[in-house]
Amino acid sequence: MNKFLSSIAAGALFSVAAISCQQPVPQGDYAINPDIRFQKNEGWGVSLCWWANMCGRYDEQHIDSLVEWLVSPEGLNYNIFRYNIGGGDDPQWRNCEEHHMGKGKGLRAEMEGFQDRRGGEYIWDRDQAQIRIMRMIKEKRPDAIFEAFSNSAPYWMTYSGCVGGNIKATDDNLRTDYYEDFAHYLVDVCSHIKEAYGIEFATLDPFNEPVTDYWPCSGSQEGCHFSVPAQIEFIKVLHPILKESGLKTVISASDETSVAQSTIDLRAYVDAGIIDMIGQWNTHTYQGNAEEKKELAQLVDSIGIHFWQSETGSGGQGIHGNLCMAQRLIEDVRCLKAAAWVDWQYVEQGSDQWSLVTCDSEWKEYFRHRNYYVRCHFSRFIPAGYSFVDCSDPNSLAAISADGKKLVYVTLNTASEAIDFTVNVPVNAKLTACYRTSDTLTIEPSEDIATQRGLITVNMPALSIATALSIATMLFDLK
Repeated sequence: MNKFLSSIAAGALFSVAAISCQQPVPQGDYAINPDIRFQKNEGWGVSLCWWANMCGRYDEQHIDSLVEWLVSPEGLNYNIFRYNIGGGDDPQWRNCEEHHMGKGKGLRAEMEGFQDRRGGEYIWDRDQAQIRIMRMIKEKRPDAIFEAFSNSAPYWMTYSGCVGGNIKATDDNLRTDYYEDFAHYLVDVCSHIKEAYGIEFATLDPFNEPVTDYWPCSGSQEGCHFSVPAQIEFIKVLHPILKESGLKTVISASDETSVAQSTIDLRAYVDAGIIDMIGQWNTHTYQGNAEEKKELAQLVDSIGIHFWQSETGSGGQGIHGNLCMAQRLIEDVRCLKAAAWVDWQYVEQGSDQWSLVTCDSEWKEYFRHRNYYVRCHFSRFIPAGYSFVDCSDPNSLAAISADGKKLVYVTLNTASEAIDFTVNVPVNAKLTACYRTSDTLTIEPSEDIATQRGLITVNMPALSIATALSIATMLFDLK
């Protein structure tokens, strides 16, 4: 049984290439223009499955420290969380390999479903580990935004009888005669979570990377193929049921792994006349280049729909991989212009790439690794409510506070040597702090920044590992 996820993401079941992030060494001058504003940041976040399905079994003290690292403004400062509504596999394994998820993602990926047969009673004492984490997040972070999402319908609603997927991975697995049952299942779970725990989901996403060949019977996680026409037909069934529930929750879709496929889906939704049934558009960025992201952003903007980057991640090695992931984050924010950016996993076994916290093989001991601190440069210093602003350096982000008094500049170096460059900032900007993370530093204060009126000179040192890497955050007060 392989419990590790060092090279496999939720959305890319069989293989995801490590990020290629070798960029030309920056040359010349760059500029920040806070008068040109783009999207307002709604926040940063992470999915709860599957790490919460394991860590939610810890004692109270361990859970408290993990959640504190996650939500505290002095920690990651995350405020968006995606709760997985499990389908639940056949406990007798009549149509699939026994504990088939253990061969890829580990038994933590065996999510419990709440209903065992058509018309059966709901068993609400299931999935307590994930719910326990969610409740503590809500307690510590009352402003948290929650989204519910599904990887698969319960096994008894599927053609294959397995929540891993259909016999042929490119075939839809939710039986058409169970569309209404599944819609009620999703809405009933959302209603119960609100009634029992006071948590109302802002959005409900019924799909996860639906147009892929990742989801075979006896696969290593719950997954369900939905063709684009099937997505459209299911949305037509789900929308009125959700609306009649009295929940404020709206539908989000379609959570494709590919940005290009996400664009295809969105156009199809518009052509089918169901876009008004969707309250939010979600995409993953496991696959997608800058131009594909810009194309989707333009389409989203023309429609005027709320937009999230709802899941991503990648492999790599050491801080090199961590900062390459940071480079993807920067490209996502700059090109997609989505209101939120969401990680896949928070805690992992034996991996410093797919997660921000690493735990041991028994899920008992854990520590924050470089990926955590790299991510903090964005989530801690560019909180919800800040707006991203124009910055000519493609390896950087700049953002301004809602009151216009704080300016943040985050930059990184993925070149093989140290680099020096200058950045023009507003003449009334006063540098108040600078922090760095490298292979030897973790958000350490730095004074190695030369400033004069309207100009800062930045030195990004080379590090002595495969590729030289560095990241820095600069904070300014604006008069």
